[in-house]
Amino acid sequence: MAWALKLPLSDEVIESGLVQDFDASLSGIGQELGAGAYSMSDVLALPIFKQEESNLPPDSDNKILPFQYVLCAATSPAVKLHDETLTYLNQGQPYEIIMLDNRKIGELPEISGKMVKSIIRVVFHDRRLQYTEHQQLEGWRWNRPGDRILDLDIPMSVGIIDPRANPTQLNTVEFLWEPSKRTSVFIQVHCISTEFTMRKHGGEKGVPFRIQIDTFKENESSEYTEHLHSASCQVKVFKPKGADRKQKTDREKMEKRAPQEKEKYQQSYETTILTECSPWPEVTYVNNSPSPGFNSTQNSFPVAEGNGSPNHQPEPVQVQVQVADNLLPAATPQDAQQWLLRNRFSPFSRLFTNFSGADLLKLTREDVIQICGPADGIRLFNALKGRVVRPRLTIYVCQESQQARDQQTKHENGDAANNTFFIYHAIYLEELTATELTEKIAQLFNISPRQINQIFKQGPTGIHVLVSDEMIQNFQDEVCFVLDTMKDDSNDGYHIILK
Repeated sequence: MAWALKLPLSDEVIESGLVQDFDASLSGIGQELGAGAYSMSDVLALPIFKQEESNLPPDSDNKILPFQYVLCAATSPAVKLHDETLTYLNQGQPYEIIMLDNRKIGELPEISGKMVKSIIRVVFHDRRLQYTEHQQLEGWRWNRPGDRILDLDIPMSVGIIDPRANPTQLNTVEFLWEPSKRTSVFIQVHCISTEFTMRKHGGEKGVPFRIQIDTFKENESSEYTEHLHSASCQVKVFKPKGADRKQKTDREKMEKRAPQEKEKYQQSYETTILTECSPWPEVTYVNNSPSPGFNSTQNSFPVAEGNGSPNHQPEPVQVQVQVADNLLPAATPQDAQQWLLRNRFSPFSRLFTNFSGADLLKLTREDVIQICGPADGIRLFNALKGRVVRPRLTIYVCQESQQARDQQTKHENGDAANNTFFIYHAIYLEELTATELTEKIAQLFNISPRQINQIFKQGPTGIHVLVSDEMIQNFQDEVCFVLDTMKDDSNDGYHIILK
């Protein structure tokens, strides 16, 4: 048997071979981790991920968006990791938004060399306020007549064409721009976050807003309706220089935190990148709601009008409070929409589009307040339950006539049966003043209030006591009076006596 004897290798040869084998085993790792070669789609193609592939969205996460919008304002350092960035703005200060074209070569060739339209909005971040956006903006319009929530600083802007601001949409501006050219737009936000807080006792936190940009391209009819891209960011607006103070305060708080605590928070950046979002829905509001503080409802009961006609019989003086027609459980969603519009709940008609009468009536008080806010929630709940605000004082009056006096005399003498039918009218008082009572009695008699000189109340032993505000405030509720009139000899007026 022959033996093949291997000579021992030198240490240098062994070391050289090991290095080559180790290099070969690691070949490609650096390339795969490089920025240009690494692809999440390649990783997802591995067999281990095949089962979950059907659950992935159709567009991969590493898709490059066609546009990018950069707000030139620093983000807050007091935002935790994985939370959305928050940016502080000063009221009325122009802030630049850079419009960047991120398209790859050959992507969206139909807009190359053409204009696109972008709409910038300031909207509420809080979902509850989004439901009542129209009402909130109308309230702001009422308190700030002639002002806008969002404006464009056109002289400072670059590359925008045909800028527009609809007078009925205070929080929206729009313009055209060509993606291939340098474009930046300067915006000014005139409302502050604390203007929409529920309680205003000082020191309250303001509500966050969203700045959202929706971009559209032309369709076949040359209308900019085909959606291309949408992005938004979260902001809070302070009074002038308030954003700078808030940013400084947040920075100082973060500097005082321990190093391990700082790692839980985001780093502050000089600019804010708007992140992709869904397009803002175009909503057409029914603009028949009254301005805040103005009551246009005509559902009060009729009141006798003093026209001086001798043949006109006075109508009963009824309560003059706002009464909503009751919503029936059998009402269809269309009937429920009409009921909401009739009763001044048009800002919520979109929210309750598919609600029938039964659906609305099943809502609890807490449900309605959570959806509509405290003020309108309580009002809607009371309207749904058919509640009417009771007057502060109700009195019943009957006008004494000669026939009534004769029948009363016969009854006292025993000459006639007590079959007299007296008609009383209800008078509802809210202010509890002698002036208000005079006006209500004048309506009942169909005369001018100026024709009533004095109102007296018959006291003990038949004395006449002048009725004052204090006396009316001490009337018992639902007290009954017989009204007697006495001509004033000095003029054409009358004295009214309450018996």
